[in-house]
Amino acid sequence: MATRLFIDGAVGTTGLEIRERLQGRDEFDLILLDDDRRKDEAARRDALHAADIAILCLPDEAAKEAVRLAQGSGTPLIDASSAHRVAEGWTYGFPELIGREAIASAQFVSNPGCYPTGFLALVAPLVRAGLLSADWPYTVNAVSGYSGGGNALIDRFAAEPDIAFRAYGLQLGHKHLAEMQACAGLAHAPVFSPSVIPAHRGMVVDVPLPLAALPGQPQAEALHGALCAFYAGSVIVTVAPLAPAPSELLLSKDAVPWDGLRLHVFGTADGTQARLVAVLDNLGKGASGAAIQNLNLMCGLPEATGLSL
Repeated sequence: MATRLFIDGAVGTTGLEIRERLQGRDEFDLILLDDDRRKDEAARRDALHAADIAILCLPDEAAKEAVRLAQGSGTPLIDASSAHRVAEGWTYGFPELIGREAIASAQFVSNPGCYPTGFLALVAPLVRAGLLSADWPYTVNAVSGYSGGGNALIDRFAAEPDIAFRAYGLQLGHKHLAEMQACAGLAHAPVFSPSVIPAHRGMVVDVPLPLAALPGQPQAEALHGALCAFYAGSVIVTVAPLAPAPSELLLSKDAVPWDGLRLHVFGTADGTQARLVAVLDNLGKGASGAAIQNLNLMCGLPEATGLSL
């Protein structure tokens, strides 16, 4: 029997991409609401209670409301918003870091943010291995396609075609910082410098490291080896060879959906500096692809089923 799946917020950017990844999959039977009932509280409550599992693709406050509407149903929930990423009782939905069994057995799973996905994939395993200090003041430079900002930012880029680059988060205190710090086990929140370019999708997350100043003075070769060991066997997260390094990393304006995550370690010849770099699709492993990965695990299916890798 097919699993009854309800996507609350199915017409938003993340919801639409999830539906695309579910096309042709007979393991799931989608519960759909007509346009005039999508925001009706009673209809949403009925759908959440009727579902075997639900995915919330909503703004934070609406996601909290959906959790309230689902109370008493026992329905497992995957929340793609940032409302519950560090909330008590919720499992952080990064299987490679948290453990696939933890995701599979959870009732409430919160999808990671797109930027934190890249940062945590790079830093968390190295902190766990003792190669990077949990007490270091890390910085993160990142660039994303505009779809990460939802329909509002998509419309802004369409209305202002001369804008080539948007730096934001200049007041600091970005909402992603809490999960970056908590899930990497850091003593301090990193300094985060996000930006957006006129490309629909794609993301590069860059963590510069002054190796000579770091406790223990780790070398790029050791960092790379630890990441390779940590993600050995993963079909979703890959680690690029340490050398030869490419001359540049590119994002395409017309990139196709991709649900993988590629990690790089670049080091200077004298061993004094390195850059940890993650490349991903902000709508893939950074959002909808991650939701599908978690959905698969929670339904007892191979985690990469339906993903574009």
